[in-house]
Amino acid sequence: MLKCQIEIDNHFHFIITMTFNYLMLISEWLSLDGFCRYLMSDENAPVFLDRLEICQDLDQPLAHYYINSSHNTYLTGRQFGGKSSVEMYRQVLLAGCRCIELDCWDGRGEDAEPIITHGKAMCSDILLKDVIYAIRDTAFVTSHYPVILSFENHCSKSQQYKIAKYCEEILGQLLLTKQLDEVPLQPGVQLPCPNQLKRKILIKNKRLKFDVEKRQLELFLKGQQESISEEEPGIELNTAVVVDAELTENAFTENDINDNGVGREDNDAHPEVKIDVSVSVDVVNQQSNYHNNNCTNDNITLPITNHNQSKVKISDKGSLTADEEAQLMQKYKYTSATTNIHPVLSSYVNYAQPVKFQSFEIAEDRNIFYHMSSFNESTALGLIRSNVVDLVHYNKRQMSRIYPRGGRVESSNFMPQIFWNAGCQMVALNWQTADLAMQLNQGKFEYNGGCGYLLKPEFMRRDDRTFDPFSESPVDGVIAAHCSVQVVSGQFLSDKKIGTYVEVDMYGLPTDTIRREYKTKVVPNNGLNPIYNQEPFLFRKVVLPDLAVLRIAVYEETGKLIGQRILPLDGLKAGYRHISLRTEGNFPLSLPTVFCKIVLKTYVPDGLEDIVFRLADPIKFISEDEKQKVEAEKRAKQMREMGIDENDISDVPVLVTKKSSSRKSTKGKFPQRSVSLPPRSHNNAKTMSGPVSPSANSISSFGAGTAPSLALGLSYSASKKDNLTKDCKFDPIAGEILKSDKSYLTLLKKQQKELESLKKKQIKERAAMQRSHCSMMDRMVVGHDKEKSMQEKSLEKAIKKKGSVIY
Repeated sequence: MLKCQIEIDNHFHFIITMTFNYLMLISEWLSLDGFCRYLMSDENAPVFLDRLEICQDLDQPLAHYYINSSHNTYLTGRQFGGKSSVEMYRQVLLAGCRCIELDCWDGRGEDAEPIITHGKAMCSDILLKDVIYAIRDTAFVTSHYPVILSFENHCSKSQQYKIAKYCEEILGQLLLTKQLDEVPLQPGVQLPCPNQLKRKILIKNKRLKFDVEKRQLELFLKGQQESISEEEPGIELNTAVVVDAELTENAFTENDINDNGVGREDNDAHPEVKIDVSVSVDVVNQQSNYHNNNCTNDNITLPITNHNQSKVKISDKGSLTADEEAQLMQKYKYTSATTNIHPVLSSYVNYAQPVKFQSFEIAEDRNIFYHMSSFNESTALGLIRSNVVDLVHYNKRQMSRIYPRGGRVESSNFMPQIFWNAGCQMVALNWQTADLAMQLNQGKFEYNGGCGYLLKPEFMRRDDRTFDPFSESPVDGVIAAHCSVQVVSGQFLSDKKIGTYVEVDMYGLPTDTIRREYKTKVVPNNGLNPIYNQEPFLFRKVVLPDLAVLRIAVYEETGKLIGQRILPLDGLKAGYRHISLRTEGNFPLSLPTVFCKIVLKTYVPDGLEDIVFRLADPIKFISEDEKQKVEAEKRAKQMREMGIDENDISDVPVLVTKKSSSRKSTKGKFPQRSVSLPPRSHNNAKTMSGPVSPSANSISSFGAGTAPSLALGLSYSASKKDNLTKDCKFDPIAGEILKSDKSYLTLLKKQQKELESLKKKQIKERAAMQRSHCSMMDRMVVGHDKEKSMQEKSLEKAIKKKGSVIY
């Protein structure tokens, strides 16, 4: 009763919320306007609203989550000649990113403050100190779960010490400087979970080996800084530090090795601004302004240090022409991060220690969970092509980071889905580029409250499960899905008279991905409310719904994007839904929506549909004999409940023949009678050969009720015994035969006539009810008006009377 009452209360509350018509509210009906309001409301959202809140288990190790990550976070545009901005760190963190990148270089000038820039790529600088303040202010506004600072460190030791002090002083208690007591840094120990690291900031930077770090830290704390100078004698570079694959890509060439075999440290981020004596003071000031984000002067000439001392002219606001960029690309050479780490900064690195990837076997033998490796997209794709199962298993244990290849000068992005399929946690993208890859990333991480952590599927976390993303067969324990999307119409797509069309794509496993195949027809000259009424787009078999996402995008007929929406299949709701659209940057559009019908089912292989239907409704498909058995068992159960003992019920054999099954077929013929007799001996048994006609004459010749007549009946039944068992087979009766029967057609016509008469009767009664209702309402209104006028008159009389008494 309580549940029923709650449902009634919720139903009435829903009607009150959606309906503003007083008469409808009294009748507890939902008006047409209320129904339209419901279709556009959050109650009819295309996804379950609880998925947009924290809904996943956040007590698993860090390696069991996808982590929202950024590459070269400081850049606002291109990788060459681009502008760096502190604001990018604020915007990215507020958007839910949990792994950001900081490329640190030595500063210039008297203060020599560490800077962040894309080294040797003509990009502007920002102070690392300002970035640390921005991180402190915005790291935990959107999400309280841990933030990872991925340092690419090119600084000298003195500058590294400044970095460590800034992190410690500015971040304070937010910085995780030591391991957790319950999660020691030991082989075989899982990484901590996001809940254990709430409101904590982790540093990802190369770390010295434990004995080297301990000795250098002791010397440093004693004030013997000369013992940990830039090149400490007696310590080989390769054995003193654990190296990250990303930071050593194209690291040392033959010209970069000095006589001692140690790589020369090049801490200058801008060799192109090394000034010779011939450069005037004005140009020096222009260069200084450019590298302090105030590059407003046109045509600044910056000398580049090379064999010919050639000069490159930089256009307004640091942008480069095609010739300038080509010249820079020829001169550009990647500089690896330093391997000479200050012990204080090294001691702050704990659960995100980058190491050089050697092989999956070595990583498994070491079994060190806090080691992680970085791969550019090309290397990662090679691993996926050759050893994808090993990569999936590697990502169950420790973290990996994927970043764009160096050739993406325009800051374009790779498609992240293939790396998510392999279980890679940190798929770092260029957030300044609002392309399809970023739309997929933001749409995916919108789930789970936008906290930046998404739990991977169970089979990608368990060591006893093997997963191949390229397999077309369903995963053990995962039910494949069937999805169809019918685009019905669009609303408020544009205020212009333009043609529009809708594309529907799916991204997931390679076998689930369908791109640029499904799109509607172009509806011309109608951007306000185009009606597509397209046939449903079928995604017949979705092997892994947990990793699949649906993309619905609306385009102008010229190909320009109007709006798009990314909907992960895990959490998508079936039915008729108004899907609100987003911009390229995933910002909500206030009016544009697409009205779709979404169908979600369990995938059924070919040839098994009939079995599935029978399993879904077995009563409907059982035979007549089975139905009789089920009904007999049901009656026996009911009789036992009434107190009837089962021993009191005797089994009665029933013989069913073609003649007895149809009474109409035996009409006018001699009626058959079943006679039960005691068993006879073989001596008294008599048989008669030849056919016996059970006519009246044959019976009268022996006398009614005499023994010969009984013998005749017994011999007749005995001679036909075998034939009766053979005749008990019936031809199947199909539904089409029954529908063609005259009696069925007669009943059908009669039913239609009765239905029409009932409809007419209902219409008359409804009209009469409406008339009586209206007349009653009119009488109530008239009576109310009369009563109101009488009360007003009596009130006026009372006021006049009271006034006269006062005077």
